[in-house]
Amino acid sequence: MNNNLELEKIEKTSIPVLALRGLVIFPGMLLQFDVGRKKSILALSKAMEENQQIFLVAQKDLNDNEPNGDEIYQIGIVAKIKQVIRHTDEGIRLFAEGMYRAKIQSVVSESPFLLAEVSPLENAAYRETHKTEALIRYTQTLFEEYIQNYTRIPPDIIIGVVQKKDCGELADYITSNISLDYEKKQQILEELHPVKRLEKLNEILKNEIQVLSIESQISERAKEQIDENQREYFLREQMRAISSELGDDDNPQGEADELRERIAKMKLPKLQNDKLMKECDRLAKMPYGSHEASVILSYVETCLELPWNTSSREHIDLNRAQKILDHDHYGLTKVKERIIEILAVKKLSPDIKGQIICLVGPPGVGKTSIARSIAKAIGRNYVRVSLGGVRDESDIMGHRKTYVGSMPGRIVAALKQAGTNNPLILLDEIDKLGNDFRGDPASALLEVLDSEQNSSFFDHYIDMPFDLSKVMFITTANDYSAIPEPLLDRMDVITLGSYTHEEKYHIASKHLIPKQLKKHGMNAKMLKITPAAIHELIDGYTREAGVRNLERQIASICRKCAKKIVEDSNTKITVSPSNLEELLGPKKFKKDELTKSDMVGLVNGLAWTSVGGELLPIEVAVMDGTGKIELTGSLGDVMKESARTAISCIRTRAASLGISHDFYSKYDIHIHAPEGAIPKDGPSAGTAMATAITSALTNIPIKHDIAMTGEITLLGRVLPIGGLKEKTMAAYRSGIKTVIIPADNVSDLAEIDSVVKNSVDFLPVEKIDQVLEAALCKLPEPKPDKNPDTEITINPVKKQSGVLSSGIPQ
Repeated sequence: MNNNLELEKIEKTSIPVLALRGLVIFPGMLLQFDVGRKKSILALSKAMEENQQIFLVAQKDLNDNEPNGDEIYQIGIVAKIKQVIRHTDEGIRLFAEGMYRAKIQSVVSESPFLLAEVSPLENAAYRETHKTEALIRYTQTLFEEYIQNYTRIPPDIIIGVVQKKDCGELADYITSNISLDYEKKQQILEELHPVKRLEKLNEILKNEIQVLSIESQISERAKEQIDENQREYFLREQMRAISSELGDDDNPQGEADELRERIAKMKLPKLQNDKLMKECDRLAKMPYGSHEASVILSYVETCLELPWNTSSREHIDLNRAQKILDHDHYGLTKVKERIIEILAVKKLSPDIKGQIICLVGPPGVGKTSIARSIAKAIGRNYVRVSLGGVRDESDIMGHRKTYVGSMPGRIVAALKQAGTNNPLILLDEIDKLGNDFRGDPASALLEVLDSEQNSSFFDHYIDMPFDLSKVMFITTANDYSAIPEPLLDRMDVITLGSYTHEEKYHIASKHLIPKQLKKHGMNAKMLKITPAAIHELIDGYTREAGVRNLERQIASICRKCAKKIVEDSNTKITVSPSNLEELLGPKKFKKDELTKSDMVGLVNGLAWTSVGGELLPIEVAVMDGTGKIELTGSLGDVMKESARTAISCIRTRAASLGISHDFYSKYDIHIHAPEGAIPKDGPSAGTAMATAITSALTNIPIKHDIAMTGEITLLGRVLPIGGLKEKTMAAYRSGIKTVIIPADNVSDLAEIDSVVKNSVDFLPVEKIDQVLEAALCKLPEPKPDKNPDTEITINPVKKQSGVLSSGIPQ
């Protein structure tokens, strides 16, 4: 009660505030802690200058380094600073004693330190009764039970608890001297009624006693397990000591003995046999449960699982191989011939090395399935290794066995999976290899795919040479140019081209439809797809080099028909062109209407991509201007240079083409390749751009059924290009009648499919003049003189009946 009388004399006062991180102080409590924050040090300095009193209050968020007035609790303790000790690292250690509770009425300032106006808080008055005395005794009993589970309480604190007879003082004293979360301590601090404060403390103590009891049980159980493990360890060590005294120490024991027997049965070469036996000797000397023992055990078992001496018997029957290839794949005649030739050489010379084949072609043309068919035809085990996205060299060469989690590389893992030392291993997507700071996996493959080196392939994990010379490697790629040159030099490349419409029809009818019917639980009686519907499906819903998307569309038809069959089991469905849109929706691909008429400034170019050939229309518009050249459509640097070369080439022939010699300074030329979101590059569109520029400048239309490819030079020469087979396939799919090609590419026509040759006329050219003569609807009239005043007649751009005045339909 005297304390309350003293508080009545204290008026509201402004005092520096020091925010405590995870600490709560109580009246009469001595506390020492380090002060390091700038605001806290300034507040402490201000308090030392005045009456050495400071307001200590807990902050709400422990992660907040600069708490303001809203981020601290409102109730804290006014403390007396007893001692301040400066540290050498610019920190301060503070000794303070709590005086009385106080509450922040308002924050005076937050900079450079917290200064608040606080008023003292009085304890609520209560009358001492038998109930309060019983409450005090019950609290003391709970505290005794608490210290039985929490032994780090000093004896003088236990004596202090016994001596306290006031409810409020007892609650403050116990709370300040036990380990509690600062939020719970703040709850006790904010309770002004002594009896309620003590009751809150009792609830907290009961919860803490339960938690400490569970912790004690867990700790005791863990101690028992540790003691049991130690007991087993000592017993095993005693057994080893007894064996040593009896002279039995050199005999193989347990797992080491079993491994030695397995090594002896395998009859490995001397190098491998000696190394594995040495590892078994190390394993036998390892203590039970040793981490290194488990590493050695895993290593030896992995080595023993490899097919060192196990081979599959190879049967090369050319007739059987031809039947299997024909059964699994329609078309691809030249590819099959090449494979049969390789197998014939292999039959004549079984010990021949270097049979590393690379199948290059667009997605969905059957590269992976051809490799599987070859394995089936010659009786070898087949394993596929995907290299797409591999960036780590250790994926190929393996990790050192000393590392945690180390494992062999993909080649050794494939041999382990195959179970023989002469399987057919397919290295899929070899053009998708990457490299970064972890190494270059393409360089690691050089040893694997080199017939002169792979007879002693050295995997980092196995750490012994393994003979890969008996393995038949086949690789696949979409983009020939993306394969590193040293790697490409080690492989025999076989190119797979795009499928023709007729080939797709036969593949769908003979392979894809029966496969999908079986997959969806149907037969030909339940669902029939007419030949006309298959043709419509190929033309209207797929436009690809392979047949993967075609198979997806057939699967979609099967799913939709399966629903109808389940609803009515007697239903028999026939898919025809009339109900195809009902099942798959509107056609996704339609023939471009622009190609039905001859147009000014629009030419059909041909492009080659990793997914096959594409028709690449190029548009040119000429407008009044100052000679600017605009190139759009995501064109690469090489294609931009090709466009500028084409313009310069036309300038050298301006007079003979009836074009004003100064057109380049009076008119702006805009060259655009549609589908601008798709990047395009390469020099093979040079002749197409020169033709379109000439058409736009002379206002003469270009024949719509002609496509062209070829690099152009300043002097008008037409240079050879690559990817002719895929480009001509794209022209055939688009209904092009004539394809203009460089004369130097005539030899490549031997690789063109016969269906394409029968449908498309090829016109070899050496000069741009020949291209213009064949592509333009009429030849331009040469200018009789070089009069500078002569200009090109270009009508202003305006709409009239769907055709621009330049002659380009909209």
